[in-house]
Amino acid sequence: MSQKLFIIIRKKFPYITASSKTRFYASLPKTPDFSLIEKKWIQKWKEQKINKNPNTNYNNSDSDGDRLKNPLLISHEKPNKFYVLSMFPYPSGFLHMGHVRVYTISDTIARFRKMLGYEVIHPMGWDAFGLPAENAAIERNIHPVEWTTKNIAVMKNQMEKMLTDFDWEREITTCKPDYYKWTQYLFLQLYKNGLAYQKEAIVNWDPVDKTVLANEQVDAEGKSWRSGAKVEHRKLKQWFFRITSYAEQLLADLELLDKWPDHVKQMQRNWIGKSEGAEFDFLVKSKNNSIPPLKVYTSRPDTIFGVHYLAVSLDHPLLSKEHIPKENHSIVFDFVENAKGQQVIERIGESKTKQGVHTGLYAIHPFTGESLPIYVSPYVLSDYGSGAVMGVPAHDKRDWEFTLVNKIVNENEIKRVVEPLSIEEDKTENQIYTAYGILTSESGAYKGLKTVDAMQAIVRDAQKAGFGRWVVQYRLRDWLLSRQRYWGTPIPIIHCEKCDAVPVPECELPVLLPSNVSITGRGESPLKQDKDWMRCKCPKYHATVPPHETPTPWTLLLTHLASRILPVDVYVGGVEHAILHLLYARFFSKFMLHRKMYDENDDTEKRQPGNGEPFKVLITQGMVQGKTYKDSINGRFLKPEELDFSNPGIPTQKSNGQLPIVSFEKMSKRKYNGVNPEAIIEKHGADSTRLFILFRAPVSEILEWDDSGIIGMQRWLNRMWRLVELVIEDSKNNTNSAMAQQRSLSVDKMDERDLTTYRIINLTVKEVTNALSETYTLNTVVSDLIKLTNHLSNSITTPHSPSNKNNKNDDEETNLDSDTSLSPVFVYGVETLVKILAPMAPSFAEECWEFLKKRHEHNDNNAQSIFEESWPKIDSTSFSVNKINCAIQINGKTRFVLEIPAATIKNQSAVEQLIRDSNEGKKWIEGKYANKKLSRVIHVVGGKLVNFVYEK
Repeated sequence: MSQKLFIIIRKKFPYITASSKTRFYASLPKTPDFSLIEKKWIQKWKEQKINKNPNTNYNNSDSDGDRLKNPLLISHEKPNKFYVLSMFPYPSGFLHMGHVRVYTISDTIARFRKMLGYEVIHPMGWDAFGLPAENAAIERNIHPVEWTTKNIAVMKNQMEKMLTDFDWEREITTCKPDYYKWTQYLFLQLYKNGLAYQKEAIVNWDPVDKTVLANEQVDAEGKSWRSGAKVEHRKLKQWFFRITSYAEQLLADLELLDKWPDHVKQMQRNWIGKSEGAEFDFLVKSKNNSIPPLKVYTSRPDTIFGVHYLAVSLDHPLLSKEHIPKENHSIVFDFVENAKGQQVIERIGESKTKQGVHTGLYAIHPFTGESLPIYVSPYVLSDYGSGAVMGVPAHDKRDWEFTLVNKIVNENEIKRVVEPLSIEEDKTENQIYTAYGILTSESGAYKGLKTVDAMQAIVRDAQKAGFGRWVVQYRLRDWLLSRQRYWGTPIPIIHCEKCDAVPVPECELPVLLPSNVSITGRGESPLKQDKDWMRCKCPKYHATVPPHETPTPWTLLLTHLASRILPVDVYVGGVEHAILHLLYARFFSKFMLHRKMYDENDDTEKRQPGNGEPFKVLITQGMVQGKTYKDSINGRFLKPEELDFSNPGIPTQKSNGQLPIVSFEKMSKRKYNGVNPEAIIEKHGADSTRLFILFRAPVSEILEWDDSGIIGMQRWLNRMWRLVELVIEDSKNNTNSAMAQQRSLSVDKMDERDLTTYRIINLTVKEVTNALSETYTLNTVVSDLIKLTNHLSNSITTPHSPSNKNNKNDDEETNLDSDTSLSPVFVYGVETLVKILAPMAPSFAEECWEFLKKRHEHNDNNAQSIFEESWPKIDSTSFSVNKINCAIQINGKTRFVLEIPAATIKNQSAVEQLIRDSNEGKKWIEGKYANKKLSRVIHVVGGKLVNFVYEK
């Protein structure tokens, strides 16, 4: 507290002595030291957890066995569980601002639910396996284990500085055997149910490093990112999960996810890509009829009479030396080899759709018997339909161009089999018509049918003849998973020369990843270097368990835990994971449900719904973008040292004095716009940083980072600190404390201004509660708390002398306006404000709450954590205390409008007194009409108008 404020309080409270002032300074600093407060509470929270669970090591993950024995982790007797989960980070060694945003969001929700009385689950884990970690370790000449372990330690420390309250006793690390034995277990269940299988697939192969590469590891020139070798496209045996078996359910159940963002659900719909169409069999001409019919999928069976050619993908089974005529081998296979060297995006781009060569083969049109040439073209993808399409140039722009470039037929010979229903609709270009319409005479017996009717008739007749059928196609492909070089989960399958693939018995899991290997990034996989690991006994000949395995205790525990805590109540993460990551999670959960891996015999409340969806609510936070500066001449990104920030609002380029191009873009080292979270926290404090992140933008939208705004959060917290000061000092010097009075808060005993304050407090609690539990509009939560702070600062009230102050600046002192105790409503408002601030600014709220509680405690250690307090209740009676806008007339002419409490309307004398006491009333009634004789006062029923009638 400043000397100025103390002097003001001394005048209002003459009984405050010098010793009182000394005690006040000793108990509460004049301004909050955010850094010291955060360090203090980080340590106290650790101590509280250790005291609560003395056998738990909160600095390191326990072994799997220890964790499973911990009663805290498997005690689920309370039905009010709430599971908050954020997407696990990759342990790169540092957090970026995107991490700070997502974990601030999840931590706020988790702390809020804890105060509501829920048994909150808020775990953290590390996505520690994968090629990035292996590559980083290779660059530093260390083992991935060492690299990962060091990074996790650093990032855990950073998360601690962010004031996050994760369940570290539940921590998982995906590269640890006690975690990946569970993924191996799930793999075996998928394998045993026919959902994990091997097949040959085209992959990117580095001939130097002898490894499979992801698409992003191949540059624009088709070269390996590491070795620089020309990447080959090889057909290798790969592992797949049959996610397509769940395509329809994954699609249909999106309708159940009413608390997922609509754009995320649409992204998944598009990825699954359901389409209904027809499949036709085209007989391929051959001397001995050895070639099977060519199956062609189309979504427009009404155009089948307009087919001029068929085209197949680069890896279609038809393209074999056995089927292709010898005279066409060279041109066909050279073309295929060259085209496979291109990336998919290059093959199907607009400029590439005209490429193709004739295979030398012909097919027979199933309806007309015409001979149709078969082409191979890169634009046909093997994962669309059956990898073969029919070319209908009159009704598809790509087919039109392909037909003319490859000179399949002349332009005037192209058949137009569908035409518009009216001349007005015929706005086609180059005779290409792609909309629905009516069939022409080219369609034979189907002439005159509208598109929809023609589709039904054509497919019906094809079905009768045995060469066509209705089919449903999905864009979704089975999940290819075996791409890891070394640093990944070993697949628990033994490859036996006699028995082929044999699953490892569940009792022998986990299959450990060998650690004593040389990791250079060159040559074959490090796994092949470990001969002992490669050599193992086939379980079929060296059985260690009965043929029909019984579930092991830890698999039963998996079933028990999964059924008790799933689904996740709130899942938080980046929208960039909205498709595959979430789709795979949904697939796993639905598989577990169907295989009865949730406990059906559990006699307590079940949480897992019958649809197997793993996440009830999904929050996808927007990206955090940093401010970039570009050279105004050449567009080059400028480093901070190349700019003159003498005028922070208008920086200039040092080289030429010109204004740079300023924009917000994704943070990256190349753009020199990255922000170090630790530096921000060190400078501004974690509480202020968290508040700024939540306030700056809605959680789903892009956040443009500009840390100058954090100062506003600090100033707001300083204002709250001063409110707490007033409550503490008032409590010290008044035996009849407001804390005791507030227990009997009643709207019937409040004056007008207290009623207003009490209503605003309850409205704030209502809005904040709804935002934290339903809408997740966390930016409005901060806004609501700022408004409540302003109201309390501007309307410090006492039972007898309410103030009516104007708004003050953030830096002005908050003064008492009475020489009596603070209003109980004001004290209640300050305490409520601190409570609902706590989930977002936890250490600051803890510090305020400790002082507020200590004012009634003889022993400082008795003050409990604010997170053990209950969330404020909403007093609905405060909402019924409303006001009516009453028009005040003089001789029938409206002079002003005054708010009158609804409860006062029926008391006409009280209403008249309120009007006279108001500023406007004094101006008119006690001023301009003071010398006039009042004839009568007319009250309109309902209190909406009062007319003072004076004699003329």
